[in-house]
Amino acid sequence: MVEGFFRSHPLIIAHRGVSARFPENTLAAFAAALDAGAEMVELDVTLTRDRHLVVIHDDTLDRTTDGRGEVAALTLSELGQLDAGFWFDPAFSGERIPTLDEVLALARGRAQVNIEIKVSAFEPEAPTDAVERQAVVAARRYAMVDAVVISSFEPRILRRLAALAGAVPRLAVLTETPFAQSDLDLCRELNAWSLNPGWSFVTQAMVTAAHRDGIRVLPYTVNDLDLAKALLNMGVDGFFTDDPVGLAGI
Repeated sequence: MVEGFFRSHPLIIAHRGVSARFPENTLAAFAAALDAGAEMVELDVTLTRDRHLVVIHDDTLDRTTDGRGEVAALTLSELGQLDAGFWFDPAFSGERIPTLDEVLALARGRAQVNIEIKVSAFEPEAPTDAVERQAVVAARRYAMVDAVVISSFEPRILRRLAALAGAVPRLAVLTETPFAQSDLDLCRELNAWSLNPGWSFVTQAMVTAAHRDGIRVLPYTVNDLDLAKALLNMGVDGFFTDDPVGLAGI
């Protein structure tokens, strides 16, 4: 197995928490990841109607809660009444949609946090309380700027973050297409911490080129042990997984 470029062991990132065993993006899933010793947890954020940051993957409520419709149509208080656990297993009835603040408070001092900002969250008018600005403010509030990575498929969000004054969390470029030189060009432009490709697009050429530029390669979403070993043999620096418990000790 090839040793990672930046680490002696791979960075195992809990994708939406231990989402293979717990309802994704809930405090239960993140607590399980921390208890399992995950060094980083990944989550998704979006805005409520009253412009608070909540942790949920979809723009709609239907798949992971007992609510219906757009997340952005409800206030934080209204979202707090929904059940975000029963859909996964009745044992998790009563789990709620957490706020970003709640997850940062839980992870502080125990793990790093990867905050993904969706393309759909991009606001061309760039309000002062845009998602990306609020995420930075939250990281600063919890003294976690050095423990937070903000990732996105949307280059305009990442460019805005890179242009902010003051301390800003590390940035990661997400991709879901075959490797192109433009991916590395964007990473260099942003001084990105990592390139996060879909695992099926990882090649040896990608890893070699990224490492040459001092960029980590952290593919998503890897849930098979043999696949994880194959990617590590290419020299990736870690990966996102729904089941960090099952891949522990790799």
